Amino acid sequence: MKAIRIPGGLSFRAEPRALAVICGLTVLALAAGVVLIGTGDFSIGPADVVSSLLGSGTPAQDFIVNELRLPRVLVALLVGASLGISGALFQSISRNPLGSPDVIGFGQGSSVGALTVIVFFQGGAVAVSFGALVGGLATGIAVYLLAWKKGVHGYRLVLVGIGAAAMLTACIHYLLTKSTLVDATRATVWLTGSLDGRDWAQVRPLFVLFVVLLPVVLGYGRPLRMLEMGDDAAYALGVPVQRTRTVLMLGAVLLNASATAAAGPISFVALTAPQLARRLTRATGPNILASACMGAALLVVADWAAQRLFGESTLPVGVLTGMVGGVYLLWLLVTERRAGRI
Repeated sequence: MKAIRIPGGLSFRAEPRALAVICGLTVLALAAGVVLIGTGDFSIGPADVVSSLLGSGTPAQDFIVNELRLPRVLVALLVGASLGISGALFQSISRNPLGSPDVIGFGQGSSVGALTVIVFFQGGAVAVSFGALVGGLATGIAVYLLAWKKGVHGYRLVLVGIGAAAMLTACIHYLLTKSTLVDATRATVWLTGSLDGRDWAQVRPLFVLFVVLLPVVLGYGRPLRMLEMGDDAAYALGVPVQRTRTVLMLGAVLLNASATAAAGPISFVALTAPQLARRLTRATGPNILASACMGAALLVVADWAAQRLFGESTLPVGVLTGMVGGVYLLWLLVTERRAGRI
């Protein structure tokens, strides 16, 4: 680890390997984004995509790149990064590799909020996004309060969250049975998780919330690292344990809820991105920036694969991440059981 100085007399410590991984994942995510922008019925080469992004393309290319496809890629990058950070925070707070928002109920809470707006109010895209945000936040508060007993223990949080996920899944099925055929179709499409049709209306609020929450989360990086050693050790080192855990859980819930509101429930990115990032960096702690870059890269690559690897038919990206993530979860469970941790 070495100290890096920046203008203004500020400095921070960073692992050279972690910095290299972050830079590499950032380049991968941006390069995959350029390729994804050029993918479609009207194919555009990477060089022409870059020219259009810099304002030097033809009028037709500029319209396709900047108005039709760039918002989709930006939503993918922001949603992937938000899910990656959210997963890293939950896994660090719970000290459990299964502490992911789509495993412990927060994704299901956002889905219930969105479906409530669709089924009972026939709300538009903005209203559905607001419902998903409120549902995710309400679920996070409820799980936190139910898991509270002289503090929040990691395994208790996971167990309460899994129970909440089961109940919320039942609520989703109930809402589908109460809906009309048109609303049920719309709800089912939303539940698959997709980036189709995303425009600047989804980019702006997602970007603002991400920019606001990222510095807050990074500011609590050192206390979070102390929390991973246990509450007693963190108390001894002067960390305000419950305040730190509450602030970080709120940030993680908001990041996950905003991502779900923008793209629907994208499964397993929040689970896999932090663990893959930690394996690459080989660094202790939550690896917040590495998890964000890994999540962004995973989602952009998954969206490209969903469009290109299945012939003329394209899959919603949530379907592909669900299939791949399910295999990863089974592998993780077997690995953790062999290691005696579950």
